Amino acid sequence: MATRPLATALTLSKTPRAPSSSSGSHHSPPALVRRLQTLARALASSSPQAMASAPAPAPKKVLVPIANGTEPMEAVITIDVLRRSGADVAVASVEPASATVAAAWGVKLAADALLADIADAEFDLISLPGGMPGASNFRDCKLLENVVRKHVEKGKLCAAICAAPAVALGTWGLLNGLKATCHPSFMDKLPSEVHAVESRVQIDGKCVTSRGPGTAMEYSIVLVEQLYGKEKAEEVAGPMVMHPQHGVEFSTKELNSTSWNVGETPSGESKCCGCLVGRQVGGCCIPESEDGC
Repeated sequence: MATRPLATALTLSKTPRAPSSSSGSHHSPPALVRRLQTLARALASSSPQAMASAPAPAPKKVLVPIANGTEPMEAVITIDVLRRSGADVAVASVEPASATVAAAWGVKLAADALLADIADAEFDLISLPGGMPGASNFRDCKLLENVVRKHVEKGKLCAAICAAPAVALGTWGLLNGLKATCHPSFMDKLPSEVHAVESRVQIDGKCVTSRGPGTAMEYSIVLVEQLYGKEKAEEVAGPMVMHPQHGVEFSTKELNSTSWNVGETPSGESKCCGCLVGRQVGGCCIPESEDGC
């Protein structure tokens, strides 16, 4: 049976008219009627139609530069995760007159624009992927250095992963006095003014650094948290089945465990993976011949 919304029903309902006095003045509506009218107005203002009319907050703007030699996992994972959060991510090539770059491992990446075309735009975050010689190409791009330097001077969020913290941000002097990490093979390349730490993801003020392709997912979720807060980060990380906590070692759960006592024949046994002479019981390989498993 169709029902009318409460706000409509209250608006259309009849209310008893207060008696008028001999002087022609009118009494105010009874208290109950006034409360119902207030409730109706509140319900109307909180209705889906009213809420839908409220302007949505503008998405955060992010710049991810790419270059020949960029590590594709670090670039793509960062772009993907940030876009899942609702961020407006601009992928810009630092290579002159080429929107397509030859990333590491034979992967080609297509940029949205050339860096020169969007260098004057404002961003909430600039994130530099690593890879070599990608990080070196970042370092040698004066336009990118100027864009990142102005961004940092405005107190905005800046991030880099893998070789980029040491080779690019560190060389530009933008990590001085900060705690930062990078790929293990580049730790000795961090300037002495940087407090080098071995952390999967390191946050110091408005700077986020990380170690490599294996930490790219954690790094990207941290960037989401820095832009939008913890609740949004958890909302993005959940469907991707990520680690419950950063840095926690992987754990396994045995789904078909079997227990037995010495001298008993185990139940639920199966052949070991890739083994012809043994059987697997409770995750253990039990040899059935002198040759073993």
